[in-house]
Amino acid sequence: MFTRVQGKTKFMYFGSTASQAISKGAVVALASGRLIPAANDTDPSTIVGVIPEAITSADAAYATAGTPVAVEVPVEKMVVWEADVDATAALTTTDQGTYMDLYTDDTGLYVDTAVSTLDTVFCVGYISATKGRFVLNIGPDYMNP
Repeated sequence: MFTRVQGKTKFMYFGSTASQAISKGAVVALASGRLIPAANDTDPSTIVGVIPEAITSADAAYATAGTPVAVEVPVEKMVVWEADVDATAALTTTDQGTYMDLYTDDTGLYVDTAVSTLDTVFCVGYISATKGRFVLNIGPDYMNP
């Protein structure tokens, strides 16, 4: 789960995708103009931010495509997010200053320290082997180093 710890953000509303559950704190992207959880292969230029509340099968946003859903969107480049790291590839202090991708489970909730194909996140802080601080390398200003 991604949680903002530093930097400026704002809430913007994007249309939901019918029958698409998204967990609270997931990194989300747009596909065909609708929200989806970001996956390890999601183009970072289509990622818009972090969803603050879950979309479950009981929600109107799950039942009806296009239902407006709040997304926390960074409004400056170095917004820092605390996030969980996939347990199979532990975060280390030497990972600080490196780019990584999201984990392959397609939930947008975890960072994969073992992969840096799309460079979706940049590690700026080590908390533990399973948690760190990251800057999202996303949106129209996405840069592939």
